[in-house]
Amino acid sequence: MPRVSTDHLAARRQQILDGARGCFARHGYEGATVRRLEQATGLSRGAIFHHYRDKEALFFALAEQDAERMADVVAAQGLVQVMRELLSSQQPLDAGWAGSFLEVARRGRTDPGFRARWRAHAEALTAATEQRLARQAAAGTLRDDVPVPVLARYLELVLEGLVSQLAMGLPADHLERVLDVVEGSVRRR
Repeated sequence: MPRVSTDHLAARRQQILDGARGCFARHGYEGATVRRLEQATGLSRGAIFHHYRDKEALFFALAEQDAERMADVVAAQGLVQVMRELLSSQQPLDAGWAGSFLEVARRGRTDPGFRARWRAHAEALTAATEQRLARQAAAGTLRDDVPVPVLARYLELVLEGLVSQLAMGLPADHLERVLDVVEGSVRRR
């Protein structure tokens, strides 16, 4: 039997994650049946579960990847930039961050085991946000009358509200301007 290269295995895992992202976002965790995952990824259940132990492991790997990507954007450009990318994404809600973000939130609310496993990732995003804000404070560009942890929580709440708006399919009119207001509200005047 020929050996498969590490690059091929990584590409296959990414193919599975990319397909599963839309499936989980569109149908929710429970509705993402094996048949739907097969259709979304273009692979057989054997191929999918060769790389991921079960549906739970697949969902968690997907959520981890999205959280890491968000944390990278936060570290480089801030949490408001994550929100701007959610708005400007040409992908439908069910193919991008917003869909998986909503499903993570729902699972965190309804599944105590998932919530406990996810806590470290949520804390990492908060830490990245606080570190970015602390750098801005040190540079003198951040307002100084509100503690950094409070500003970080404020931005996280705005993110959750934005994702909720997008998920409900409400008009995105004026949301870019709303984000301008949010960004301005944390800057030094």
